[in-house]
Amino acid sequence: MLCGTRRAHASEAALLLAEPFGTFGAVNPTGHASVYLSGVCADTPTELRLCRAGEYGVVLSRYHRIAGYDWLAIPLIPYLYAVESPEEIPATADLKLERKLRDAYRREHLMALAPDDPKKEIPGGEWIQLIGASYDRRIYGFAEQTTTLQDEALIADFNGRENKSHFNLLFENCANFSEDVLNYYYPHSVHRNFIADIGLVTPKQVARSLTKYGKRHPELESKAFVIPQVPGSIPRSKSVDGVVESVVRSKKYVLPIAALHPVVAGVLVATYLGDGRFHPDLHAAVFDPSSVVHFGEGDEQAATKPEGPAQSATGTAQVIPAGAGFKEP
Repeated sequence: MLCGTRRAHASEAALLLAEPFGTFGAVNPTGHASVYLSGVCADTPTELRLCRAGEYGVVLSRYHRIAGYDWLAIPLIPYLYAVESPEEIPATADLKLERKLRDAYRREHLMALAPDDPKKEIPGGEWIQLIGASYDRRIYGFAEQTTTLQDEALIADFNGRENKSHFNLLFENCANFSEDVLNYYYPHSVHRNFIADIGLVTPKQVARSLTKYGKRHPELESKAFVIPQVPGSIPRSKSVDGVVESVVRSKKYVLPIAALHPVVAGVLVATYLGDGRFHPDLHAAVFDPSSVVHFGEGDEQAATKPEGPAQSATGTAQVIPAGAGFKEP
């Protein structure tokens, strides 16, 4: 059996919902949001174009304090693993290897965004968010089908707009950016939750909205998938929460509130139970980078890899024909 044949006009847009990690993630467990476009690629991190044969698509997101840009575009495999091809992905990773791979990719491709510091050492800063995301955290994906016409319209818009940072943690963050991109493809698909997230846009709410939209539009062939955190000694990421959910599920927040204001605590719990619960599917298809299908310029691209279990750098996973290629388990 074949994985299937993909036509050039059948691309996908996927929300990537990344779990929080580290000290900041413990304080703010809302995670990170970005958008993967299987039919869109980048000449540079700030210049988009349609993908050519042999390319995997691009990840778009809004970042804070990276060379003054509002959004940046990174190819899929480097974004996830800080290498250029699936064959280079390590089976396991520690902090030393993660740092080495990121710096090697930076020196080859990102010097304009993250130049060497005066001592010719690896620079500090938030550029590390651009590459190697799967070493630090597990990522959930929610994909919908798109067309080349939609891709071309978004490319023209992004290449023509000013790309100057106006990041704001509450109102112009990565979730707001993902909301804008997905609503560009699917108008009114993503909206904020004025109850469970007190009117803020969170990564989890973007995922929840897109999932509901997909159920209302079965013609978009919605798919859910998970990109595991690369095995190794790097600390594991934590579950992603919404605003009220982060308060209700955290003892350090909810217990003092319950002690001082039991009515408020009761309202928060009721809000979470009534309108704040959404959990990514832990049994969703597992992304296998070794089975990603290249999207190209011809009338169609065919994948000839047989279905069945496959061993990848992230463990045993189902073969998922991708460009945003994913298969239901």
